[in-house]
Amino acid sequence: MKKLFLAFVLLLSAVGLFAKTTVLYHTSDTHGFFYPRNGQGGFAALASVLKNGPKHYLLLDSGDFANGTAEAKTSKGLKSVALMNALGYHATTIGNHEFDFKDPGVEPILKNIKFSVLAANFFERKTGKYPPLVKPYEIFDVDGVRVAVIGLANRYPTNEAKSYKFGKPLAALEKALKEVEKQKVNAVVVIVHDGLNDTKHGTLAYVGQIGQKFGGRVNVVLGGHVHAIVQNQYINGTLFVESGCYIQNVSKVTLETDDKTGKFVSAHSELIPLVLEKVGEDEKIKAYAESLKEPGMDEVFGEAAEKISRFSPVKEHKDGPLNDWIADLGRAAAGTQIFVHNNGGTRVDMQKGPVTRRDTTDIHPFDNGIVTMTVDGRFLKYLVKKSLLPRSLFTYSGMSITYRNKKGKIKDLQILVDGKPVENHKKYTLASNAYIAYGGSEGWPFKRIKEEDKKLLEGLTIRSVLENGLKTQSPVKALPTGRIVEFK
Repeated sequence: MKKLFLAFVLLLSAVGLFAKTTVLYHTSDTHGFFYPRNGQGGFAALASVLKNGPKHYLLLDSGDFANGTAEAKTSKGLKSVALMNALGYHATTIGNHEFDFKDPGVEPILKNIKFSVLAANFFERKTGKYPPLVKPYEIFDVDGVRVAVIGLANRYPTNEAKSYKFGKPLAALEKALKEVEKQKVNAVVVIVHDGLNDTKHGTLAYVGQIGQKFGGRVNVVLGGHVHAIVQNQYINGTLFVESGCYIQNVSKVTLETDDKTGKFVSAHSELIPLVLEKVGEDEKIKAYAESLKEPGMDEVFGEAAEKISRFSPVKEHKDGPLNDWIADLGRAAAGTQIFVHNNGGTRVDMQKGPVTRRDTTDIHPFDNGIVTMTVDGRFLKYLVKKSLLPRSLFTYSGMSITYRNKKGKIKDLQILVDGKPVENHKKYTLASNAYIAYGGSEGWPFKRIKEEDKKLLEGLTIRSVLENGLKTQSPVKALPTGRIVEFK
């Protein structure tokens, strides 16, 4: 028995001797967060990891780099591109927020990128061809190992893509794979701006089907969009990796290929938290990032008496203190009975201490106006039912909700407005930010309300309301949660 075990160990050692290692680094949903927050993250920290790692590697990104902070927003994504160029990214794909500045904002981004933009399912409407500077895939030689990287764009841009259209991702992947497989590659990697479990956007994720359908042909899938962390998850032999958001971490993926035959052997991933005390910062990139800072972002609007989180400390409560506060500010500004705030629009927590314009921009980076409308009770019930599971997409001011989750179905739902049960035919005044009110992303139920019945309020945005709230209510304290309660 001991001899058999020794022979097995020697066999594994022999296999290792003939294996070649190739390293990939992956980010996603960087959203313009160039600088560290609370001692973690930022491009300079990422650059330090790259500098202290292997000489040969691929640096890949899964999109959503164009908007999310003051620097990204005011430059319409071009400062993000400049920093990614400086770090030497090899490829990215197209996320939904690359359309935050509509079609006219896409072309300058593509023209300024000095690395590959890969999107096998992204086409010009007029020609049906790939836009200039966009390719379905790229084959990289990494110290003698040929790695094919195929990109898949997100199909639901934040603004309607009038000049572009999106094809079916799995069909596009099949076509690209057939072309790649003719070119004798050692490994195939897919970068995609979608995630395995898209509970954030309420859309059916197809990403896992890549493993089910293309296992053995696609070796690694690098995803994003849902801001999740996924490491060493395999479907039909395909490795799935997601790296979170805001450059707080980077994933290091190690590929093993047979040194003699060149065939793919295995892949595994490791999440590297970009904690400054551990990884340091590259001084050159740090100085460059500092030079890109927008002026006026250090203006202080008020103070947080404590950290105010997006998430409730109580498991059964599906509303968070920061989202509750924003919703209350919105309802007061709009003068309506109800305010609907999308939780996904709140990007980070409010930290204890002085709160600056940079902080308010990081919390809510979008210049969404506020829209009012009148709806009936049936619509309110429909909205709530469609947005509670698998997690609550909205927070409400002026409305409270209780329910039970029975095997993924909502039971015993109760909705109160001003303390009274919602009535089907009764009319209620409601407001939300313009993106949600006009049907963007998780706001799709609002498409049931006619456009002419919606009114955009002049001079109000979510962020201006937020900053005014800081001026008038500081020091701000966390509100008690319990507006949305799931009973057992």
